[in-house]
Amino acid sequence: MRVLITGVAGFLGSHLADRFLADGHAVVGLDNFATGSPDNIAHLTGNQRFTFYEHNVTNFIYVEGPLDGVLHFASPASPRDYLELPIQTLKVGSLGTHKALGLAKAKGARFLLASTSEVYGDPLVHPQPEGYWGNVNPIGPRGVYDEAKRFAEAMTMAYHRFHGMDTRIVRIFNTYGPRMRVRDGRVVSNFIVQALRGEPITVYGEGSQTRSFCYVDDLVDGIVRLFERGGCEPTNIGNPREFTVLQLAELVVKLTGSASRIVREPLPEDDPKVRQPDITRARERLGWEAKVTLEAGLQRTIADFRRRLA
Repeated sequence: MRVLITGVAGFLGSHLADRFLADGHAVVGLDNFATGSPDNIAHLTGNQRFTFYEHNVTNFIYVEGPLDGVLHFASPASPRDYLELPIQTLKVGSLGTHKALGLAKAKGARFLLASTSEVYGDPLVHPQPEGYWGNVNPIGPRGVYDEAKRFAEAMTMAYHRFHGMDTRIVRIFNTYGPRMRVRDGRVVSNFIVQALRGEPITVYGEGSQTRSFCYVDDLVDGIVRLFERGGCEPTNIGNPREFTVLQLAELVVKLTGSASRIVREPLPEDDPKVRQPDITRARERLGWEAKVTLEAGLQRTIADFRRRLA
């Protein structure tokens, strides 16, 4: 196959490119480096099956030659990013999705949208199945990301129904691993960087809010399975094993051997109290579930951060 990945220089996009290339496919990558990094794809320089274009996907996309798939991963994806880049976040979720869908339609390609567990907001249903419509504050500070992704899902389904396009929607839950940005504001990278630097580890609220952490290799495997043989309905991909934020902080301190102490700060507005995927659909239709334990995944991630911070 020949596939196009938007946001290819991002944390997830770069790992996804690696997987498609490892499976023998050709990859066309787009990124404008708003939040992605050239370092994430530097190792692909010289690979004859990888082509990169620096491009903002909110503008018309032109690519020569056939495409079998378009995977739309371009977007700021951490709280710090979309609070600093609110307009860009809304534009890439709306205009960018429109342009990516248009390209897929023109090429007769399968389309996969990278959506998010944030479409569930601060959920009133736990764990969260795909049939839950969510509890989102559309005008809160996180609304720019939540609503951009909800709109992107609606547009994807409109193209599926109206144009008969072959589409997929993956709802990604908390994912971590090598190549996360040092300053991306996500809880795993925050804790690892603070621990390695010997700084206080910042836990918001009492740390009792829960998250479910999926290692990037597991997530990419789920996405590839969904792309290859999934259906048009949204599909949760994430690790259903739930941890409190405080448990994560304590585990990072242990695995880094850090002397950092844990400090508490006020809980941010609209911060979800729980987050856990119901992956029944992924298990039954894709034969997928996460395999890497949190401890094993954190050890690999810490090693990557230790190398980059040295």
